[in-house]
Amino acid sequence: MDSLVLTVALGAALAGFVQGLSGFAFSMVSAAVWAWTVPPQVTAPLLVFGSFLGQLLAVPAMRRGFSVRAVAPFVAGGLAGVPIGVAVLPHVDPVWFKAGIGAFLVVYCPFALAAAHLPKAGRQARVLDGAVGMAGGVLGGIAGMTGALPTLWCTMTGWERDEARAVIQSFNLAMHTTTLTAYLVTGTIGAEAARLFLVVAPAMLVPTLLGARLYRGISDAGFRRLVLLLLTAAGVMLLAGSVPALWGRVAGG
Repeated sequence: MDSLVLTVALGAALAGFVQGLSGFAFSMVSAAVWAWTVPPQVTAPLLVFGSFLGQLLAVPAMRRGFSVRAVAPFVAGGLAGVPIGVAVLPHVDPVWFKAGIGAFLVVYCPFALAAAHLPKAGRQARVLDGAVGMAGGVLGGIAGMTGALPTLWCTMTGWERDEARAVIQSFNLAMHTTTLTAYLVTGTIGAEAARLFLVVAPAMLVPTLLGARLYRGISDAGFRRLVLLLLTAAGVMLLAGSVPALWGRVAGG
């Protein structure tokens, strides 16, 4: 078994376990592992594919709190954002890709951790829900990270837990389906990515189900804090590996 397959399997297993426990973060966890060795044009389809499978496994959890009216603005905005992200993907530089993921994790995760203790802004105009959905769609088209911004938005604006979970999971499933379709239409899913799909699926299946089972006995707040701290550390590691290379380009230029 070659090192690429082992890296992809490890990232999928870790990310599947975290997603099973927390209901999100497959893309962020797996990207922190894959971005070291997997090219971004291969990583992006793997992130979307793995996230899509994880959301399918979580479909039963969407039933409580589901509302078409609540999720519609996010999905409408996301549908507009996905093509933008897909169009940008072929032009992504690998070093900048790693740095971008690292910077996003370092900024997003501590803020999301703090957001749980900040005063809630209250429900906002639905057009803002759509704008957040569009931003999530763009990020999803590039790296499969559709749920990060909507999750933070729902936390900041005080959505009720069941409704927020249903919105995020419904949005993610819709965006991953759209992104995978766009990747197929544009030829973004190459032979290497298709081969690695067969690694991701079995590697993540059991850890995802195990994580979902263990979730019942773990405090939501406690594990959420742990996940965000681990993701912050992953972001720091990615920045540590990419910033010197970017600095070398600047100094050499």
